[in-house]
Amino acid sequence: ALVRLAQEFSMRSPLINGQGNFGSVDGDNAAAMRYTECKLSKISEELLGDIEKETVSFVPNFDASLKEPSVLPSKIPNLLINGSSGIAVGMATNIPPHNAGEIIDGTVSLIDNPECSTDDLFTYVKGPDFPTAAIISGTNEIHRAYLTGQGKVQVKAKTDIEPNKDRERIIVTEIPYQVNKASLLEEIAELVRDKKITGISDLRDESDRDGMRIVIELKKDANPTVVLNQLYTYTRMTQTFGMNMLALVDNEPKLLSLKELLQHFISHRQVVVRKRTEFDLKKAEEKSHLLEGLIIALNNIDAVIQKIKKSATVEAAKVMLMNDYDLSELQAKAILDMRLQKLSSLEQEKIREEQKQLLLLIKELKEVLASEQRILGIIKQELLELKQQYGDARKTIIEHTDGEEDLVIEDLIKEEPMVVTISRSGYIKRLPLTTYRQQGRGGTGVKGAGTKEDDVIERLFVASTHSYILFFTNKGRVYWQKVYQIPEAGRQAKGRAIVNFIQLSPGELVQAVVPVKEFNSSHYLFLATRKGTVKKTELEAYSRPRQGGIIAVTLDEGDELVNACITTGNDQIILATKHGMAVRFHEENVRPMGRGATGVRGITLKGDDVVIAMVIADDKQDLLTVTEHGYGKRTLVSEYRLINRGGSGVINIQCTERNGNVVSVCSVTEEDDLMLISKDGILIRMACKGVSQIGRNTQGVRLM
Repeated sequence: ALVRLAQEFSMRSPLINGQGNFGSVDGDNAAAMRYTECKLSKISEELLGDIEKETVSFVPNFDASLKEPSVLPSKIPNLLINGSSGIAVGMATNIPPHNAGEIIDGTVSLIDNPECSTDDLFTYVKGPDFPTAAIISGTNEIHRAYLTGQGKVQVKAKTDIEPNKDRERIIVTEIPYQVNKASLLEEIAELVRDKKITGISDLRDESDRDGMRIVIELKKDANPTVVLNQLYTYTRMTQTFGMNMLALVDNEPKLLSLKELLQHFISHRQVVVRKRTEFDLKKAEEKSHLLEGLIIALNNIDAVIQKIKKSATVEAAKVMLMNDYDLSELQAKAILDMRLQKLSSLEQEKIREEQKQLLLLIKELKEVLASEQRILGIIKQELLELKQQYGDARKTIIEHTDGEEDLVIEDLIKEEPMVVTISRSGYIKRLPLTTYRQQGRGGTGVKGAGTKEDDVIERLFVASTHSYILFFTNKGRVYWQKVYQIPEAGRQAKGRAIVNFIQLSPGELVQAVVPVKEFNSSHYLFLATRKGTVKKTELEAYSRPRQGGIIAVTLDEGDELVNACITTGNDQIILATKHGMAVRFHEENVRPMGRGATGVRGITLKGDDVVIAMVIADDKQDLLTVTEHGYGKRTLVSEYRLINRGGSGVINIQCTERNGNVVSVCSVTEEDDLMLISKDGILIRMACKGVSQIGRNTQGVRLM
């Protein structure tokens, strides 16, 4: 108990001055008591002030060998300033530390206006003030705790992001109350080891006697905001302090609001000040009584001396004084004990002056006891003096959060459209859509991605930072990730390997990527494979993925997943093949199946033809087809007649020597912008209306 009272990281105002090792925020134990020494701190004197004036009752200690105070007279509301935590007989208390100045201001306000509400006290007492500082997120729970006595306060570490050469680092300078720093570092290291947090390259503790400094070095392409929010989410850099303001009131445990706690402190101080005043009055009256006797003797000093000289014994002299001068036994004894030096005229004057002052003091003390307002005034005056002495600046910052809900990573990330690109070698990155300016058809484009010589950019789409991305692989599995968790990189950067985000097995490649805003049962995921199989499953079935991925579709041997898209249950589907064929059918022809089902035939393929694309048909849109030699065209979707699933389809584009085979097919409108990217990483953005709209059975125009 004594060790804790000396720890600056445990007590807001330490009650003990300790010399030697009294433990550390890393959980180190204090040295053995023979190596340490301690004394009361200055503020402790305020807890014990006036204890000698019979202000509190004393009770026998545990073995009745001594007596101890049942409660301390305490001039300061220590229960709130230093807090308290404990558990006994099925009841627990957890009162956080507070700022002495704020608590005193709140108490003074309550003395001035006993009718003030807990809401009024919020203007003075802002919230807990922890010795380890840190940041409290939101005020709703603080208000609830102050009103009801119970609430959960969320405390998070204070951090700064510093640039360091070509990367950044997170510096932690304050951690939540009662968090062990060494354990926190181990916790972070474990998360990095388990790849739950991927953006950290190094972690070290540079704390010294000047303060705390945990340095978290980030990888080159890591987003510091995302890493920081992962740390807040997964580690004790965010800690919940459960406020439970239970205290003993007349030996009965009660859950108290802030106002009730302060009221009980004021009531306690009223009792203490009254008892102290009664004690001072008693002592003053006793002294005055003695002085009164001395003054009577001094007024008759010659006669008194003569009579004392004639007395046979001290007892006879005492009786004589009591009888002759109407004195009490105490007064007579005081006269007999008086030293001869008191007979000098100066000493006589001092006695008379002292009696005069004592009579004024007695009058003053009686007036105090007669007026409750005077007692409250004294309490207030003493509190304000204590504030001057012990009041200091608040350590813990209180952040007001919008909506005051729990910390959610998305709240700290701006929602904006992002271009996400994925290369054949499995590198992924995101960059703002505004990076690319619009150009005319046939332009040379700008560098959109840096790739290795043998790498090719395969996939590109636009999604909000807050969307989920479902990654469907060629082996029929699905993984998910949030867009903001993908590192943002410049146009020239190649991005970061997907394997850093999702656990792919050997030979497994991302084949389809679907951005999803939210999962609901009214939408479906429609899947197509290279061999022409299709499958429809409720979107909600994919809302609970595991780290190792989940089965999206069961594939036949040698088959691979081609694409996945979200449908409403009332859409039409177009499957397009490498040799320029296309089939259009209604998705109602495909019944909904379970997540692990194989599916049904969607198109009949000829020779070595394979499905390369699947799009949702919309008669208001065009089908954009692009071939491997940079040619392409737009064709009205309405030109593709609706047939049953499983047919061979119609010609979509002529795969001539000039065109080469089809590489991509998608659905567009004239308002859309088109982005093309070559295997060398050259990227071009153009308006779709710049691409000629021509019939099905044609070759198309040069796009790039």
